[in-house]
Amino acid sequence: PLKHARLDYMVQKAVEMGVATLQPVLTQHTQVSRINGERMRANVIEAAEQCGILSIAAVEQPLPLDRYLAGRNPQRLLVFCDEAAETVSPVAALRHGAHGDGVDVLIGPEGGFSESERAVLVNQPKVLRLSLGPRILRADTAAVAALTLVQATLGDWTDADRC
Repeated sequence: PLKHARLDYMVQKAVEMGVATLQPVLTQHTQVSRINGERMRANVIEAAEQCGILSIAAVEQPLPLDRYLAGRNPQRLLVFCDEAAETVSPVAALRHGAHGDGVDVLIGPEGGFSESERAVLVNQPKVLRLSLGPRILRADTAAVAALTLVQATLGDWTDADRC
């Protein structure tokens, strides 16, 4: 969850890039206390209409990180974007961690993940802790960067037999 204008931007770009579900996740450093799901849905519909996208991304209710992790499909690759991760080639890391059951991308809040959250995340099944480079990005920029990397490496721009 981000502040209004940044959340609007991130939702629009995520839909344009083919995201199927938007799941706000609450962490220790989350700075937004209330999320307007109707506003998110309106942004999803507007972005889909403008880009000719026929399927509408689902907008889920916010969940605390522990509940999100407990309820997610463990067969899907969890790409956990972390500015504290070692900076290596994200494309190579994604190719190495690729799985055919889908991809979940988790972007940290303003201020990043806490050490206890990092510890829980790195112990998830099929997890890839990914650095987005040597710079700390704002959460909305990080979301677009991460989705671009996932799309370029595992998504629509690749050979379907590899995914």
